[in-house]
Amino acid sequence: MSAFTLFHVIISLIAIVSGLIVAYGFVTARRFEQTTLVFLIMTLATSVTGFLFPYNGFTPGIGVGILSVLIFIPTAAARYKYHLAGIWRPVFVIGSLVLLYFNCLVLIVQSFQKVPALNALAPTGGEPAVIISQVVLLIAAVVIGFLSLRRFRPALMGF
Repeated sequence: MSAFTLFHVIISLIAIVSGLIVAYGFVTARRFEQTTLVFLIMTLATSVTGFLFPYNGFTPGIGVGILSVLIFIPTAAARYKYHLAGIWRPVFVIGSLVLLYFNCLVLIVQSFQKVPALNALAPTGGEPAVIISQVVLLIAAVVIGFLSLRRFRPALMGF
C-alpha cells in the first residue's frame, strides 16, 4: 500500500468514526462540536484525496466523490453559516448522515475488494454477502435519520 493510499484510508476511517459519534449525538440530542468539525473536514478530505487516484473514465467511486462534495456544501453551510436555524437543521442532519452513509458504503465495497477473507466470500462484489451488508447499512441509516430528525433539536437544547 502506498503512503498516499494509507493516508487516504486513515482519513476515511477518522471520518467514519467521527461521523458515528456525530450520529450518536443526533439520536441522543447531544452536540459534539469538535467531533462534528473533524467529521466534516475528514469527509471532505476523503472526497478530495479520492479524486487524486489514477483512473480511466467515470467510476462509481468518482460518482460518490462528486455527490459527497455536492452534499458537503449545503451541509457545512447549514452548520457554520446558518447555525442550524429553521430548515437548515434538517439539511445539516440529513446531509451529515448521507455523507456518513457514503463513507460507510465505500468502506463495505472496499473491504470486500481488499480484505482477503471478505473477498473470498464475494470475489465479484455482487454476491449476497455484499448486498446484505449494503441493505443493513441502508436500513440503519434510514432508522438513524428518522430518529435524528425527531430528537436533534438544538433550539430546544439551549443552543
